[in-house]
Parts: sequence; structure tokens; C-alpha cells
Amino acid sequence: MPSHGSPEDGDGTRIGVDVGGTFTDVALTVDDRLITAKVPTTDPQHVGVLEGIDKACDRADIDPAAIDGFAHAMTVSVNALLERGGAETALVTTDGFRDVLEIGRQDRPALYDLEAEKPASLVPRDLRFEVDERTTADGVERPVDTAEVRELAATLRERDVEAVAVSLLHAYADPANERVVAETLREELELPVSASHEVLAEFREFERTSTTAVDAYVRPAIDRYVGRLVDEAESAGMPAPRIMQANGGIADPETVRERAVTTTLSGPAAGVVGAAATVDDADTDGLVTFDMGGTSSDVSLVRDGQAERTTDAEIDGLPIRTPMVDVNTVGAGGGSIAWVDAGGALRVGPESSGARPGPACYGRGGTAPTVTDANVMLGYIGPETALGGEMTLDVEAARDALERLADDAGVDGALEAARGVYRVANATMTRTIRSVTVERGHDPREFALVAFGGAGPMHAAALADSLSVDRVVVPRPGGVLSAFGLLAADESYDAVRTVGVDLENADTETIEAVYDDLVADVLADASDRDAASVERAADCRYAGQSFELTVPVDEAFDAAAVADRFRDVHERTYGYAMDEAIEVVNVRATATVPGSEPTIRHDGEGDARIGTREAHFPGAGARETAVYDRDRLAAGATVTGPAVLEQAESTTVVPPTWMGTILADGTLDMTRTDGDSR
Repeated sequence: MPSHGSPEDGDGTRIGVDVGGTFTDVALTVDDRLITAKVPTTDPQHVGVLEGIDKACDRADIDPAAIDGFAHAMTVSVNALLERGGAETALVTTDGFRDVLEIGRQDRPALYDLEAEKPASLVPRDLRFEVDERTTADGVERPVDTAEVRELAATLRERDVEAVAVSLLHAYADPANERVVAETLREELELPVSASHEVLAEFREFERTSTTAVDAYVRPAIDRYVGRLVDEAESAGMPAPRIMQANGGIADPETVRERAVTTTLSGPAAGVVGAAATVDDADTDGLVTFDMGGTSSDVSLVRDGQAERTTDAEIDGLPIRTPMVDVNTVGAGGGSIAWVDAGGALRVGPESSGARPGPACYGRGGTAPTVTDANVMLGYIGPETALGGEMTLDVEAARDALERLADDAGVDGALEAARGVYRVANATMTRTIRSVTVERGHDPREFALVAFGGAGPMHAAALADSLSVDRVVVPRPGGVLSAFGLLAADESYDAVRTVGVDLENADTETIEAVYDDLVADVLADASDRDAASVERAADCRYAGQSFELTVPVDEAFDAAAVADRFRDVHERTYGYAMDEAIEVVNVRATATVPGSEPTIRHDGEGDARIGTREAHFPGAGARETAVYDRDRLAAGATVTGPAVLEQAESTTVVPPTWMGTILADGTLDMTRTDGDSR
């Protein structure tokens, strides 16, 4: 087996593979060359991953064994949750609390709907078991009986469960009893056992139990998938894959196999990391990242070069409290199906045509009209375009699908239907962008919009027009930016613990002792402790509030500094601050081993203009539109709209009143012009 450098090395041959709902994207760097590829996503996913690697290596004329670093993002865990295809999971909890998952919170999905139903629990009631123990916020009051736990293990063995979640009352404060239960079950059962004090050492019983149940539910699937991928990589002479976590950092395979919940939304996180690594936000308030793929669109913010993060997320109604890049997802992608509701209104998504059969224009048997079919009809995607570098289009199939939609919607022909689909999809995505900007006190006009994904650059300028955003940036590897982001990602690990103390009376030594434990935990996971940097933070709130805001904490805990930072953040977030008492609810530590963004050469040689075709633009009608091979556009070249820039993995639309400039690294920087350029 050849020797390999670490994935963090700036030199060498590195590959990033991101599995999406429709396509699997690949970015390969060889010296200063970037080679990209896109293949349909497969089931099982690892088949498409290996096909994508082989395709990229063939284009680069190298053997996979020459790869020095391999980073990967996948949708295994989120698919298991959305499709309810995870493991048969049991829950072990404190006597009297088996229904925490069922009860949840007081909020309802539809406040005035008397028949509204909450999402089904991952663990059915007959697989929720109780043990006689009691722990309070002050410590253990009644120890657990190991004999009872062994009897429970025998019951679980008889029930043929595949994973176990253990979440005892107040285990975040004192995990002694929970540790006994988890260790005993691990001794008795050859099953993955997820313990809440290891998964999420925070208060709030419902969220902690839900997160632990999610971890257990997806662990067998993650273990099988990652294990298979590690074996396949080894057989090909490649290094083991480093896996993207939801927090935007990569980790070694064994870590994610033990902490499966950290892999939720790993693909969208990689895209945001790629945007932050390739676009400078120094002259703006930040970046709005817009990733439109085949199945959905993801929107996030980057400020001061860092992706915004959250610890409060939900997937299909399931609370997951683990650090993750703050991504808002909407079911509007290139493959999203357009339909007419009972009231005659045109809708787009959330149902998708997927990779197979895919949109009607793919010619694989799909008959439902999709956003991609609309883009073909509008002239943004030409009949000669080879999607993914090799997939030819069936324009007539797209026209037929949209004709049927036009009949259902009562509009005049396929072109009008396509305009409607484009407009409705854009409205949906505009609302999502407003939700992460305007609704959080940010003015989108002060941000740049970074568009990527196979379909994002086609819609970006239209979205910018509706938001009065004057700058749109499309990175050179925009069609596979999530895969490219994997190559630039840091290694990152998080730990948290609830302390629940009044800030004014907090004992500094006690808090520092907790921080010491957390720092030791995250550094233990780091591949290189000497290269790792550690950041500390605290979740604070005013006494009586039910939500927290996270603020940075210096190397030495300073209560006054924490209070000032909390008030500043509270005022920026909610528009006011108070002189009320402040509580420190949780303390956090994050260890980061810096990655290294690959240096990519952009040549841009040859005649870039490859023809013209008619395209249709909102407010401008049909226009004869120049078509360019984007990869041939040299640094410094300008493109005046209307224009279409084609690449193997994506297409960029430059509407009238917009112009673009190619930067030194091949990035397209688009700005609005004063007049209608013809």
C-alpha cells in the first residue's frame, strides 16, 4: 500500500466527494489542477461514490491509489430519518419517563388544526423501557441496580433490537447512573449503545432524549456505510475517508461511527465551508450562500469568514441539538416537481423526481414537469448541453411535460408554464433567504449572494433582483462546491456541558474545572493536539428566559466580559438589552485543526464564445443570448448580459442588466448594471 499524507496537507492529490439527493459531486486536485465530476447518486450510496472517484481519476489520468487525502460528505443519516429507515431502536430511561419522546413540547405543527399529528417517535412505546433509579440536578439519590439492567439486556436481546439509546433523568448533571446502565448493556449486548451524557450533556429532557435516540437510530446505518467505504478505499489503495460533520469540520471514520448524529446535514455544511473558503466577504456584511441542487435548496450565512452555526435544529420534526452549520433547507431543487393544487394554484416541490427517472428532459422515463424542464424551455439549458459532462437532453420530453402542466394550470402553452414554474420556485427560495436575513435583523442588500450547486447559478441573479442584492458570486467549482469545500474543511470537534449558574455569583474555579474537562475531551479526538486551537464559549440568557445566546469566553473566565458580550449579542439579535440577572446555562469547547484550501490554477484558454440561443427573461422577454464555455474565459474577461455560461456540472445565467467579471481563480463576480444591456 502506498503511503499517504494527511488530508490537511496543502500539497498532494486530494479528493472530495459529496453525495446529494440527485447527484454525487467530485472535486479532485492534482498539483494545481482541479478536476471535477458529477454522477447520479446510487442506492447504496458508496457505489456512486466509487463511480465518481473513478470518473475523476480517469479525467486526471491518475490511479485512485495516487490519492493522498479523501474527504466525504453523505446523506445516509438524514435519509434514514426522512425515510424512517433507521435501526430498530430501544430507549432506556428513568422510571416514569418513558413517554418523554411522545409528550415533547407544547408547540404543535398546526395550532388550530384539531386533527394535526406530531411526527411519529423513532422509538415505539413498546420498545421504551424504564429502570428504577433517580438522579436530580444535585446528584444521584438512588443508585441503579445492575441486576435489573442485566435482566433488561435479556429482554432487549429477545426483542431483536438493533440499537439502544440510554437517557436517564438529569444525567447531564451527574452521569453516574447512566454510565452504569450504558456500560452494563455494552457488556451484555453486541449492539451500539448511545448514552445521553456522551451524545449531549445538556439539560432539557426532551431534546436530550431525542438527540440520543437519533444517534442510536442512525448508528448502524452509518457504521455499515462508513465501514464499507473504508474497506473499498483500502482495496483501491486510497486513504480512509475523513467525514464531514454537521458542524462544518471533518473527522476520522471511527469518530463519526461512534457519534453518528454529528453526520446529519453534512453535505450542506460542506457547501457553506466551500463558499467561505473561496469568496472574500471583507467588503460586505457577509455572504448569503445559496446551494440549489437536484432535490432541495440550502441557504446559510457566512460572516467574518465563518459559517454561522446553531445548536438548535430539527429534521422532519425531530429535535437535534448538536453543533451544526445553520442551514435552512427548502424542497425546491432542479428535480422538484411542478403541480397544480386543488385550488388551481401552481406549486413547485417538495416532491422530487430524484436521479432516476429524474426530470423529463433526462430521457430516462420521467414524465413529471420539473424546474430543470422549465429551465430547458426558457433557454437557460440548451438542447446541446451535456449535464454532468455526458448526459444529453430530451427537449421534446420537457416540452410535453410542461404542456400537460399548462393544461392543468389553464395557461397558454409550455413556455408560459415554464415561466410560472421558474417564478414560483424563485419565490420559494426568496422567502428562505429572507428567513435567514431580514427575519434575523440583517439587510440582504449589504450581503453578497454566493450561488452554487448544479442549478443555483441559473437562478441566483433573479433572486438577487427580488432582494435588491447587487452582487452575485459564482465560484469556479460552483457545480460541485460542496465537494470542493471538503478539501478546504478544518478538522473540528465539539463538547458541551450544562452548568446552570447565576453569572454574578458563578464560582470561577468550578467553571474552569468544567472547561478543563471539555478541552481535554475535544483534544483527545484531534489528530494533532499540537496543531489544534481551542475556542471556549458559553450559552447565556436573562433569568426567566427560555432560550440562550452563545458568546465567546476568553482563556480565563471573566464574568464581566461574558456579561458585556451577552448584552451586546442580545441587543443585536433582539433589538434591546437589560440590566437583569444573567445565567450561564451551558459551557462549550471546540477544538480545530486547520485545513488547507488547495491552490487552483485557472488558465482560461481558447475561444470562449460558443454560440447564441434564444432565452426568456422575467421582465425582458425573449432575447438572443450569447453562450460561453465558462472554463475558457480568462481572468479579467467580462461578460455582459444576457449571457449563459456553461460548465460540465452547472450553468450560470447572466440576465440583462447584469455583467460579470472573471477573477484570477476563475470565480465569476456578477454585478448589476444601470441600464438594460443589449
